[in-house]
Amino acid sequence: MITTNLFQQVLIDPALNECDRLLIISGYASSAMAFHHLTELKNRGNEIAKINLIIGMSSTDGISLSNHKGFREIMEREFPERFICSYRPTRPPVHSKVYLWLSGNEPKLAFLGSPNYSQFAFNENRQMEAVLECPPQEALEYYESMVDDSIYCTHPDSENIIQIFNDRFIRRPERIIVEQAELETALPANIETLESVRVSLLDRNGNIHNRAGLNWGQRPGREPNQAYLQLSPSVYKSNFFPLRSIHFTVFTDDNKTFICTRAHKNPMGAGIETPQNNSLIGE
Repeated sequence: MITTNLFQQVLIDPALNECDRLLIISGYASSAMAFHHLTELKNRGNEIAKINLIIGMSSTDGISLSNHKGFREIMEREFPERFICSYRPTRPPVHSKVYLWLSGNEPKLAFLGSPNYSQFAFNENRQMEAVLECPPQEALEYYESMVDDSIYCTHPDSENIIQIFNDRFIRRPERIIVEQAELETALPANIETLESVRVSLLDRNGNIHNRAGLNWGQRPGREPNQAYLQLSPSVYKSNFFPLRSIHFTVFTDDNKTFICTRAHKNPMGAGIETPQNNSLIGE
């Protein structure tokens, strides 16, 4: 049983040892994890491995709007030809977590366990998980049994078939059933407002930064759209944003989606940037 260093052993090492395709079934998943995973593979010299992801609990619990747009962004623009994300709209929902590596079309190595495809689950400092190796051919047959009942996140009908919910609220699954003598009543979802912070785009004197923040690119030799969001000490010293090593999804009120990370000189990361292309915010 594998309980430590799961990200390396399950998601990285096989790609460095002749495997070139990863098939995933995961109850839940995040677009930030997909971007983080593909970026790590690229940074370690592997730019050929492809990932096919099926999210199994989407039929009952839906997909957050930021993740939906994030998955589409990765599939269509960030890592085209290397990432495919599908939702399973049929019931019963699938809570399984299976990770199957192939070399060509041959199944080579498979893992079955508890971690969803998320940075939270694959960070042992935040949450303990465990996986076991399982027969690759059986894992392939299980994955293939899900394919016909899934829909690409980029399909025009995906938003009509899967419930896409607003990230401003926490959506609790509507799966709690109260059994009474003569009937069963489904309880409504428990919705509550998320924690928030306000980040000013101005400097400490109330002015737009001259050659920093949104105007980082306004200097000789730089691409003029380069930009980042400067965080005040009260924000970057808090635990509101993830640590520097974590990618996260930002969804704006004008329907833009960015994969972001904390950056800059301060060890905690006093700014927020788009690591794949730091001109995206400026654009």
